[in-house]
Amino acid sequence: MLKTAKSRAEERFTATQKKGKRILKEKEIAEQARSKHVAGLRALRHAKEAADKEAALAAAAQKDSAKPSKKAPRSA
Repeated sequence: MLKTAKSRAEERFTATQKKGKRILKEKEIAEQARSKHVAGLRALRHAKEAADKEAALAAAAQKDSAKPSKKAPRSA
């Protein structure tokens, strides 16, 4: 049985719609993966910054406690 031009056009249109939906879904999945990756990198950066800040504070506290007092005791 021969297909009419209208039915061929409808088949092409349906195929195009399915392809478009599939592509959009793939893009959404890729965007979600990228967002997850970026969130992980951001969490790592924040953890490193917090660790660096804590280490700097500890080093400053150790440096302050290691300094001898410059003031000499008064003799009366």
